[in-house]
Amino acid sequence: MKYDEKIIHRMKRIEGQVKGVLKMMEEEKECKDVVSQLSAAKSALERTSAVIVSQNLEQRIRNEEDSGENSEELINEAVKLLVKSR
Repeated sequence: MKYDEKIIHRMKRIEGQVKGVLKMMEEEKECKDVVSQLSAAKSALERTSAVIVSQNLEQRIRNEEDSGENSEELINEAVKLLVKSR
């Protein structure tokens, strides 16, 4: 699968969030502040996973005619990926 620039940009932003959390820990910031930032990074990762799965599903359904795959199977596979990522 080819990942577009928007996905790459999302991941770089998440990378920055994680680096920020490490810096906060090194600076001995309050637990609630660190956990809040960790929660934001986790949510961002979950949203990114969902976008990747949905883009992949869309692409695979469009190619379904060529591959002979059943769209119901593709959707079930996508749902399983989303559940697994949580």
